[in-house]
Amino acid sequence: MKHILLSLASVLVLSVASAASAESCYADYKAKRDNPLKLHYGVVELSGPCSVAAARSEVAARLKPNGWTLLNVMSVFGKDGLKERQDSAGRYFLRF
Repeated sequence: MKHILLSLASVLVLSVASAASAESCYADYKAKRDNPLKLHYGVVELSGPCSVAAARSEVAARLKPNGWTLLNVMSVFGKDGLKERQDSAGRYFLRF
């Protein structure tokens, strides 16, 4: 019984440690708004899985209430890619 509890405690500690060390994930995207046509490029922090496919649905859901339609998720990346995209994203940097 003691070994089982020790094993469970070890698994719990390792899973918490790996979750805490998981790197943040970001996506850059292009979106549009009609009437009149407006386009923007932006960067968002993802809360779900770090993949382009998962980012598409998450970003589209965040943009829709503000009248924007997602055109394309360009890429997903870690914190190391934020600085190089900040100027291009302008006011849409981490806005949604």
